[in-house]
Amino acid sequence: MFKRILVPFDGSKGGEQALKKAAELAALCDAEINILTVYRHHSMLEASFSMVRATTPGNMDDAMRDHAREVAEYAKKQATEEGAPTVRAFVKAGQPARTIVRFATEHDCDLIVLGARGMGSVEGYLLGSVSHKVTGLAHVPVLVV
Repeated sequence: MFKRILVPFDGSKGGEQALKKAAELAALCDAEINILTVYRHHSMLEASFSMVRATTPGNMDDAMRDHAREVAEYAKKQATEEGAPTVRAFVKAGQPARTIVRFATEHDCDLIVLGARGMGSVEGYLLGSVSHKVTGLAHVPVLVV
């Protein structure tokens, strides 16, 4: 049925539910799960207004990438514990919906499973959620949990 399932994961409750459902499907289909955590690039102007803890790198992009890696590794561990046979984790910078769809195409994913609501910004309420954008842009089936 499915061979490669993409799970965009941001650490939210919706992301957790999607990850669990994807792990169930992967176990049934003997499919590979690709976890993708996307972080947004911050401009120098945005970085100048941001608070960064003393223990994190001074560059905002480095801090965001490091956090995204932690989130992706956490998801990989969770999916494995839920019974997914093969799990890989990736981190990318970019606009979330377009990055997710591009990743699915580049890695021949045949299903995208994502949460209905993640940790989106106020911008998401005004312009539409990532899940809504992905369903409109994707060329493969999308399961919104």
